[in-house]
Amino acid sequence: MPGPVLITGMSGLIGTAVQKAMDVEYEVRALNRRDVEGVPTTQADLADLDAIRTAFDGVGTVIHLAAKAGERFTWEELRDTNVTGTRNVYQAAADAGCRRVIFASSGATVSGYEQIEPYKSLVEARYEDAPNSWQLITADMPTRPTGVYGSTKVWGEALGRHYADTTDLSVICLRIGFVNREDRPSRPRDYSIWCSQRDIVDLIVKCINVDESIEYDVLFGTSINRYGYRDLSRARQIAGFDPQDSADDFR
Repeated sequence: MPGPVLITGMSGLIGTAVQKAMDVEYEVRALNRRDVEGVPTTQADLADLDAIRTAFDGVGTVIHLAAKAGERFTWEELRDTNVTGTRNVYQAAADAGCRRVIFASSGATVSGYEQIEPYKSLVEARYEDAPNSWQLITADMPTRPTGVYGSTKVWGEALGRHYADTTDLSVICLRIGFVNREDRPSRPRDYSIWCSQRDIVDLIVKCINVDESIEYDVLFGTSINRYGYRDLSRARQIAGFDPQDSADDFR
């Protein structure tokens, strides 16, 4: 993908890690609420389309990480950033002639499956109640979000499909697992859904160079977890994703 890479939400945990990994090989820009030291930064609110438009000029790939993550935010905060803001990112990218948007979706789009077996036993670490093998959740299965946050990420995926179908944008949605600052699992559920910083950065960067024939796709991103339930095969096939870490290494 020619041209600079624009990262929204670069000052966040994943954005900071991605920037460090890309500094050598890519020309990186930021679209952020606050200035990012050492990186050309457009400071603007994603909910203001006119304010963010110029950040996309001359950009080849957009990595859209900015979001309000979790259920602790009000509906207004989730709406402005995750709904209106995501729509504005797609629109600005299409208007500017960008080639690809990598959208940071979430495993929250399918975490509702954890209410039923065998996934309930897995995330509660009741492994003795789980079968020896189980059906992995794939991207072509119905979404099952928990909460309004997960629902906003379903919206972002659906909107990405729309823009891929109606513009020249290629859109890759990444259903990212649990990434934390400590970079290790800390709760029973993490042993199913954890993703190391190294692994998610690797997947994001590899998606920049996914073949341009891929107009739209949805990929799961977690580390290799013995009790994981999200299917990584499509990420391996499309992006060459090869996770190096495992939650089980921390037991």
